Amino acid sequence: MTKKIKVAVIGCGTIANSAHIPAYIANPDAEIKYFCDIIRDKAEKAVKDYGCGTAVENYREVLNDPEIEAVSICTPNNVHSTIAIDCLRAGKNVLCEKPAARTYAEALEMQKVQHETGKVLNIGVVNRFNTGVNIIKKMIENGELGEIYHVYVSFRSQRSIPGLGGAFTTKAIAGGGALIDWGVHFLDIVMYCTGDPLPKTVTGQAYSKLGRDMKNYSYLNMWAGPPNYEGTYDVDDFVTAMIRTEGPTVTLNGAWAQNIGVDEMYIDFLGDKAGIRLQYGSDFKLYSAQHGALLETTPKFNMGNMFQNEIDAFLQCIGSGEKLASHIDTVILSAQIMQAIYDSSESGSEIKL
Repeated sequence: MTKKIKVAVIGCGTIANSAHIPAYIANPDAEIKYFCDIIRDKAEKAVKDYGCGTAVENYREVLNDPEIEAVSICTPNNVHSTIAIDCLRAGKNVLCEKPAARTYAEALEMQKVQHETGKVLNIGVVNRFNTGVNIIKKMIENGELGEIYHVYVSFRSQRSIPGLGGAFTTKAIAGGGALIDWGVHFLDIVMYCTGDPLPKTVTGQAYSKLGRDMKNYSYLNMWAGPPNYEGTYDVDDFVTAMIRTEGPTVTLNGAWAQNIGVDEMYIDFLGDKAGIRLQYGSDFKLYSAQHGALLETTPKFNMGNMFQNEIDAFLQCIGSGEKLASHIDTVILSAQIMQAIYDSSESGSEIKL
């Protein structure tokens, strides 16, 4: 009988319960030994709901257990770097939810410690384990789109600010708003599919407009709610940017909240032979021309479960030593770009990298 990898899940909120925990339970090589949360009731609820593990409040109890090999960090952004670094130095392999950290500087420190310890540090850029995204990547690599000269990104929603006045809208905790929460996924897909090209220059502007007057913010529903009108709102609810890379140029428009009642969540890959529009979390269309005719194709494929793929790959790489596409060494580029967008917005000038 193969020895199971003992796992700890730190942070027992939405992403842990919807993705990480079910994926570990479904993997026959994993055994969750600890559920950790500073709100003990959440950890205890996980023990009860999943019928395994021990509830703890302090993640250092996890670090002191030599049996623990793998840790998922599913906490608010402000403690990503601290917990990840402590876990690495304690000899644990880490899968840290996106974004890597609040700032590029924090992400760089995480990368530095990963290099020092040699333990695994993967970031939860789960779309790198998405079937459709990987098909697009292969098509680009095979030259089916020709030269990818530009990518356009849209992650826009009418009124979707999460937990108004809470952790998501407090810069000291989250590091930012729509860009660091939603944009990180979209940017990462672009980087992954185009071969992770090095960024050269970034210009951007982040706006905090619709959520500032919290009591007069109108909405239909609120994920991560309810609103806390005594809390803080100091993050971006709209962002726009242009990025020059060693590959294609990239432009983006993103909004947690806008006064346009249409959600637009897609990425356009523009090649000189063909183009692709990927609907985020869904399928994609291929646009091309052959024999004087314009063609539109919608490939059909089994989507699979990208979170399960991510967890399975994380556990496997611990033993194999394989460096996954979600390794901190790769994902650090997205952290650098996001930081440059915020820096450009604050300075009102282009940032050269």
